Amino acid sequence: MTAPASDLPVPPEISPERTLTAIQWGMASFLLSEVAFFGTLIAVYVGFMGSDIVGPTPAEALSMPLVILSTICLLASSVVIHFAERSLEHGQHRSFCILLAGTIALGITFLLGTAVEWRELINEHHLTIGRNLFGTTYYTLIGFHGLHVTVGVVAMLIFLALSIGRELSHQHRTGMELVAWYWHFVDAVWIVVFLVVYVASRSAAA
Repeated sequence: MTAPASDLPVPPEISPERTLTAIQWGMASFLLSEVAFFGTLIAVYVGFMGSDIVGPTPAEALSMPLVILSTICLLASSVVIHFAERSLEHGQHRSFCILLAGTIALGITFLLGTAVEWRELINEHHLTIGRNLFGTTYYTLIGFHGLHVTVGVVAMLIFLALSIGRELSHQHRTGMELVAWYWHFVDAVWIVVFLVVYVASRSAAA
């Protein structure tokens, strides 16, 4: 006998797995290449750590209070852009603009902190890129990271301008997602840079 239809086992629902689009794969590949790039810079910095015969050393030159404040701003910006993304997904235009502007402000604050730190290093400690190995590797690593932060800030300014003019289409929303990926990556890189440059090298040179 054939079992009643109500007694037949119901196959479990299969939820379609989300696959990355071509542009998302492109961004993922780009970020992977950036991992290799920053990995090389960090490896060079670590390789020359403590090799200087001419000062100043990281322990003598680097100011922790300023960089800790800058780090808090950058990490906070990663949280803010996450909520900005959520607001955009839910069509909350005003909240998105405010949160994106907040992310931009925090990114600019980080860059200003770096500028103040460099001014102090050059004027008070006479640390230039050609002074010693520490100066060369430090300015190269921090400089490239600052460049990446600047690119992220410029990209977010463009999206903020489009959003204020209410010109954000579906393609723009996808682009905003990729900008957020990039920004989270820049923040993650900074955590590693902070631990290597401002914690490990200061301890090694102390």
